[in-house]
Order: sequence, then structure tokens, then C-alpha cells
Amino acid sequence: MRALALASLLFFSAPPPAAAVAPPRDAYPDVARAYWVELDGKPLWAGQPDKRLPMASLAKLMTALLIAENADLAAKVTISRGAQQETGSRLGLRSGDTARAGDLLTATLVRSANDACRALADWRGGDQPRFVAMMNARAAKLGLRNTHFADACGHDAPTQYSSVRDLALLARAAMKQRAIVDAARLPSFRFRSGAGREYRMNNTNALIGRYEGARGLKTGYTPGAGRCLIALADREGHEVLAVLLHAPERWWDSIGLLELAFDEAKRRSRR
Repeated sequence: MRALALASLLFFSAPPPAAAVAPPRDAYPDVARAYWVELDGKPLWAGQPDKRLPMASLAKLMTALLIAENADLAAKVTISRGAQQETGSRLGLRSGDTARAGDLLTATLVRSANDACRALADWRGGDQPRFVAMMNARAAKLGLRNTHFADACGHDAPTQYSSVRDLALLARAAMKQRAIVDAARLPSFRFRSGAGREYRMNNTNALIGRYEGARGLKTGYTPGAGRCLIALADREGHEVLAVLLHAPERWWDSIGLLELAFDEAKRRSRR
């Protein structure tokens, strides 16, 4: 369905109450190749929830979780050569320079910076393969049955995949970490490295500062994964979490899904 047709569906029609359906109804199959929407922690709608798909930089949420759970965020991280050589979205970090782990974590979430992410992976794991093994071990502990990591930052790889149901579980785990929650909602961020270089960035999440109640959580894009998003918003005591993989109109459609979920919350409160 094209964007205009989808806009009409999202904003001028209301789905039946989600509480009447289990498992979650695939109410909007054209928003993404796979999607998942939760209202106040409970599934509302979903399409292909367990399909294994590339996740792009949504993988960074697992990197961030491991760092937030296990690392000293005040520690100084020496930028690795691998981090300097990273491609895609990056800050331009230089090998041998240093930065606070907390600043690199924030840059990983706000700018989706591959070099910041890789610096953390090499620092915490000793190298990327060992850190990726840690990512997969944590995924198994969380019960992510359709998730496997091959790269800490989300580059396309045959063995790098997840499902929207798994990513919602990962998001819930990440949301328990204050450092992640605080970073993901920042419209912009800047920091200085140990050598005095200043890095400034804006949040890649277009909902932050533009959509009422938006507070994260992670964006992603690669040629293989397409446009991906984990959107989190709260309003009037209700919280909505939406996960979209390969979503051509991720901003417009995520807003539509969030609005519909908040409308559903209002309907339920009137019962």
C-alpha cells in the first residue's frame, strides 16, 4: 500500500479492540515487512512477529545493553584501529585517542555511530568476535530465539538477524538501564575526546523533539535491512512500543501506529 493509502487507513479507521484477539492481530500488514506494537507492555498488533530479518543498527541496542550492564561508564576507552576503520554512520574517531565509555555509549545511541559502537565492543570484549559472542550469550539469556549477532554495530551479514518480537524483548531489557533511556531521548549531544577533539551530533530518531511523548529508542538502516525503527513514546500514563523492520515509510507509519495505540488506550479507559 502506498503512503497516501496507508495514511487514510491509519488515521481514518479504527481497528477492533486488540484485547479480543490473541495472538496479536496483523492489523496493518503494509507498514513494514515485520512489525510489533505493544500498549502498556502488552502486545497489541503484529505482523510476521517471528520472521528472521536483518536488523541494521537496532543491533546496537544489544551492544548498549552489555555496556550499560557491565561496564564502568566513567572509564576511559582507547579508540581501536578497528573503530577508526569503521564505515557507514560514524563520528571520525581516531585510533589511539580516548573517550569516556559513557560518551561513546551515548554517541552509539544518538548518532548510531559505528566507530563509537566498535570502540566499545573492542574495549569490552577485547576484540569484536569475542564481544559478539557476549551479545549472543546475552540474547540466549533473554530468550531471543530468532536472534543471532555477527557484528556489534549492525552491518549486513548472513548470520545477523532478529525478529520484531525478539527486538521488543531486547528493548524492554534496555529500558531498565537508566544510561540507555537517558541517552536515547536526547535531541543532540556533544563531547570531547581525551585529545580535546569535539564531536557534535543530532539524534537520528526524527520523532525525538517532534512527536509528543517520544523518548527513543533506536533507528537503523542498511541496504539489506532497509529502514528500521524501535519507537518508544508515553502519553497520559500510557506507553507504546513499536518495532518496524524494513519499513519504507518508517516515520509516517510509526506515528500512525503510535497514534492508533494511544487511541486504543483511550477507548479501553472508557469501558
